[in-house]
Amino acid sequence: MIENPSREEMGQMLKKSKRIAVVGLSNNPERTSYMVSKAMQDSGYEIIPVNPAVTEVLGVKAVKALKDIEGHVDIVNVFRRSEFLPGIAKEFAEIDADIFWAQLGVENEEAYDYLKEKGYTVIMDRCIKVEHALTK
Repeated sequence: MIENPSREEMGQMLKKSKRIAVVGLSNNPERTSYMVSKAMQDSGYEIIPVNPAVTEVLGVKAVKALKDIEGHVDIVNVFRRSEFLPGIAKEFAEIDADIFWAQLGVENEEAYDYLKEKGYTVIMDRCIKVEHALTK
């Protein structure tokens, strides 16, 4: 069963975090991934677009995969369909980021269990922008 940290704990995580890698970030301003990531960028977070189909989003050069990111990543925010989460979870574990965050409507128990067994913080089916706004 998927259990998220409390809203207060999520707020603490967001206060400590600086770099957010966004898997599936679209360069279309009408897509949710773009709007949410822009809001987080405007709030002072460094956004790293992870999408092999685009070269740049929000003025930042995109990478094809999580492993292509240089330096430490605090949060991996996922905007992909739930069935892709197990593969993304394995990539996440390889780069040893801090928090795996699947957006609203995105959850997968296999990915959740895999990451929890490895001791990672996992948040699923929550909007990072909403949680950030509620915990300011």
